[in-house]
Amino acid sequence: MRVAIIGGGYAGMAAAMELAAAGRQVEVFEAGPVLGGRARRVEVEGLVLDNGQHMAIGAYSELLRLLNMAGMAENEAFVRVPMELDVFEGPRRAMRLACPRLPAPFHTMAGLFRAEGLSWGARLAAARLMTKAKLTNWKLAQDQSVAAWLAANRQPEILVRCLWEPLTLAALNTPIATASAQVLLNVLRDSLAAERAASDFLLPKTDLSAAFPEAAARYLRQLGGKVHTSSMVKQLQRTEIGWQLDRSTVPFDQLIIALPPHRLYMLANGIPTLAAPINLLANWQWQPIYTAYLRYPTGTRLPKPMLGMAGSTTQWLFDRGQLCGQDGLMAAVISAEGPHESWSQDVLATTIAREIQRCLPHLPPPLWHRVIAEKRATFACLPQLQRPGNATSDPTLWLAGDYTAGDYPATLEGAIRSGIAAARGVLA
Repeated sequence: MRVAIIGGGYAGMAAAMELAAAGRQVEVFEAGPVLGGRARRVEVEGLVLDNGQHMAIGAYSELLRLLNMAGMAENEAFVRVPMELDVFEGPRRAMRLACPRLPAPFHTMAGLFRAEGLSWGARLAAARLMTKAKLTNWKLAQDQSVAAWLAANRQPEILVRCLWEPLTLAALNTPIATASAQVLLNVLRDSLAAERAASDFLLPKTDLSAAFPEAAARYLRQLGGKVHTSSMVKQLQRTEIGWQLDRSTVPFDQLIIALPPHRLYMLANGIPTLAAPINLLANWQWQPIYTAYLRYPTGTRLPKPMLGMAGSTTQWLFDRGQLCGQDGLMAAVISAEGPHESWSQDVLATTIAREIQRCLPHLPPPLWHRVIAEKRATFACLPQLQRPGNATSDPTLWLAGDYTAGDYPATLEGAIRSGIAAARGVLA
């Protein structure tokens, strides 16, 4: 069986690995010059950066399984640290929550009760919310916004501002006023409420293309598969002998489309099977991710590899010197929509630099900046959002991507699980 995969992001490469491991002949067609899709390497003025500063957690079991299968050790791709949230608000640290190395669920409860910056009332409120969620099997009778769910459970304002809102933005990339509480519960179930290691942070120590997609490509080639970069597929045709692609002279028995959801329409001409998922996506909303890279003088370091920032445009700050060996380079991340979308790069970078200076007065001014904006980084993860499945009405055509139906929001693990599900559909 010959299988074509259009899209060399995390979903497409996960599907390719599963199929190759099962003995199928696989070819991947990626439009860009590097693999990774919306989590890929970019090079700017001699610096290797990413189009967004993504991270993983210990609960991402399928990502870790495929990494191991591709022959790449976890510590080659990620720095694993126990969950530790240091959230700054201006010059003071507003909250610190660290989960100790205790068996689950004691690590979470110990972290909450030892959290700095929270009153005992706030700590108890967080513990009550987690306990209630567990007793209801992490299911809501009816989905609602995260903000409404937190209000109904009487979460103090400091908890919302310094814990629940940052976690929601990081996981769902959607403001809490409109984000799905049920999807957030799914994430909490598999991270904070699972085994202790599931809540660990996995911070990339290499660029996002090297972290998984390129390792997957090496594995695929070892098994006789092919990966084509700079190969945009513009035309498809379903014939009696299989799928014909304008980038290949031979037909394929099965086809997986692993493109971003807003790009499906590019291949819809003459493929009536794609009409249903495209119609479902027609009214979706999209959310951006902005990453501002700031170069500081050599030797400049943050107190930790990753810091949270509340009450500011910036939400997360990463020290790529400590993570990737890029001394003095910081990555400031802004998830979801906001007024910053209308600012120029210079205004946004200057604003971020001032915010960082207020939180960390010892840092010198940055020497250089570059802002990378993914305007449609993820879908808006709204309550009761109906998402298309991996299967289509044509048993030889499958969809893969972080937007397809599943428990997870648009994350690296969500993309990988979707790719695996599409591959297993092909194999079945």
